[in-house]
Amino acid sequence: MKKLFISIISLFSLTGCSLFGIRKEETPQYEILVKNKNLEIRQYAPYIVATTYVDGSFEESQKKSFRILANYIFGDNEKKVDISMTSPVVISSEKNKSVKIAMTAPVTQNPVGPGWEMSFMMPSKFKNIEDLPQPKDSRISFKVIESKSIAVITFSGFWSKEKNQKMADQLKTWILEQGEYTPISEPKFAGYDPPWTIPLFRRNEMMIDIIKR
Repeated sequence: MKKLFISIISLFSLTGCSLFGIRKEETPQYEILVKNKNLEIRQYAPYIVATTYVDGSFEESQKKSFRILANYIFGDNEKKVDISMTSPVVISSEKNKSVKIAMTAPVTQNPVGPGWEMSFMMPSKFKNIEDLPQPKDSRISFKVIESKSIAVITFSGFWSKEKNQKMADQLKTWILEQGEYTPISEPKFAGYDPPWTIPLFRRNEMMIDIIKR
């Protein structure tokens, strides 16, 4: 638990997030199609994610998944690159060339079978999966998230499995009320802030992929 907390602190300290929820990291690009207070339908542009799957409860899998992906972000890969603990992170190769990798947000988690899948968005400068350093950990894979429509409910404060479910239920109801969209995925959680952010300023989201009827 202590190692996980240190990993979380280290990762988010690189993103420019603060006590008051000020964010400087890159986030996925999207266009807002419909908005009603804290509810939105967005059209997302394509992006690449590093993802891993872990069996277990929401809380248990979150700890394990985060550690796996954080290790990759901090240089556990097959290209023998070193990642210095700076902001942004700098990767130096054996050829003494460096590539700056800015940390991104959010971190997403969604249910898959008996466990949960967690994903980190990769910086947009990486246009192809082949451009990314390959992980040593076989539990990590990459995939391209194609452009798609997503319904989102945004909320602040502390999150929990119960609160996430409550937000997801509200989002599902709102989607059906629109009359022209069909949910096509399970709800997934997206978190944008480090543990020390004041709850009032935290940005949390529940997201559901949708298609137009």
